[in-house]
Amino acid sequence: MTRHHTPQVEIQTLPLDAPWRWLQKGWQDFKQAPLIGLLHGLGVSLFGFLLLVIAFDEFWLLAGAFTGFLAVAPVVAVGLYAVSRALENQQPVSLGLVFRTWWSWRGTPHHDWRLLRFGLLLCLSGTGWVLTSAAFITLFSPHPVEQPLDFLRYVVLAGDNHVFEFWWMLGVALAAPVFASTVVTLPLLLDRKIPILEAVLVSWKVVMQNPLPMALWAILIMFSSLLGLLGLAGSVIVVPVLGHASWHAYRDSVRADALPLRTQGLP
Repeated sequence: MTRHHTPQVEIQTLPLDAPWRWLQKGWQDFKQAPLIGLLHGLGVSLFGFLLLVIAFDEFWLLAGAFTGFLAVAPVVAVGLYAVSRALENQQPVSLGLVFRTWWSWRGTPHHDWRLLRFGLLLCLSGTGWVLTSAAFITLFSPHPVEQPLDFLRYVVLAGDNHVFEFWWMLGVALAAPVFASTVVTLPLLLDRKIPILEAVLVSWKVVMQNPLPMALWAILIMFSSLLGLLGLAGSVIVVPVLGHASWHAYRDSVRADALPLRTQGLP
């Protein structure tokens, strides 16, 4: 593992198999704090079930909503990052740690709503994809897509019009900059005192220096998340493991010891 120096931050050069190691470490963290992880996963599963109930007969919208959730997932996992950091430092973990982490991002003279502002940006990007996806499917599907089987029949399996291929490529094109902007941003913000813009730039540098490992990591996140959302109950396990693994992705990718340490959340 080699290093590339930037002001106050060292960007690490990662081996191609690094994402698999992150998943292994994420699984180990999940086993050490299963209740916290399961509650995060259960919340996501309930959200997915609610979406399914509300929009079951409007799958042209639901397809984008499920995939658009990936854009806001890094914010959902903030509590899991805090747990992984505590485990790494051999500190006790509890639900209280998660609550304190979220509470420390509140808006006061010393707490400037940084998490919520960044989360809002991610929500806007996710909403943009939902609307773009819905418009694309509505315009180019040869038949109305109202239920999951319609999406499978008229989009996924309709090989003659290539709707699914173009929908997929459009999603990748829109998701790539979001992934590059978030892959280590929130763990870095949680761990160190650094402005949002600088954290985003660090995240981009990590991706640019490690395109193949990060491409593999994006693929693993995407397929694991989609499988979990499709099964809904699978998200109970997938979400916490990916959340913990994302902390280890940050720790392996960035050395920011020169930056001031945050004790909890964002002071």
